[in-house]
Amino acid sequence: MNIVLFGPPGAGKGTQSDKIVKDFGLTKISTGDLLRNEIEKGSSLGAKIKSIIDEGNLVSDDIINNLIENILGNTNSYKGIIFDGYPRNLRQAQSLDTLLKKYNQKISCVLSLEVNKNAIIERITSRLICSKCGSIFNKHFNKATKDNHSCDPKFLITRSDDNIKTVENRFETYNKETMPIIKYYINQNILKEIDGMQKIDQIYKEIRQIIDSLDT
Repeated sequence: MNIVLFGPPGAGKGTQSDKIVKDFGLTKISTGDLLRNEIEKGSSLGAKIKSIIDEGNLVSDDIINNLIENILGNTNSYKGIIFDGYPRNLRQAQSLDTLLKKYNQKISCVLSLEVNKNAIIERITSRLICSKCGSIFNKHFNKATKDNHSCDPKFLITRSDDNIKTVENRFETYNKETMPIIKYYINQNILKEIDGMQKIDQIYKEIRQIIDSLDT
């Protein structure tokens, strides 16, 4: 079972994908994490990636596709994969189909979280990331507490690209480059749209119902 979790930056893909991983034992592939790991290495490629991301643009398809294939090729055994934040344009979607076919896999369903621009800006500019464990929280909702976060609060940081200007650029880029994927997956009859403006638990309830209904 392989799932694509789809939606604009700040739609809550990371939060929902973590819940899916926990309950269904899937392997999470997040290009955002892969890119940030490369940036943290301090390589020339990482510096290039950081510049692109900070400007609110998308990293080239070649870089992304190679990162994805490295993961697929090195995964020996798994119950399935959840793709978080990938594909982001039609070319990547087509490449993903080709890569999965190469490894005798297919996409079971695509979950699309629908969230408006104003909500995205509010969510991302108040987002906090734990630099130690990678958990995601928010200053206004889903706050980090002793019950849900065991790391020291000093590790909670705001990413450099989580500012209004960058968020607006990322949202516009998303609409231009990523929205055509909806038609692509509708034609495959595997797209499921979900109201991402609901509370986190309600969103996940719908997601779980969809996954439970899949013919795996």
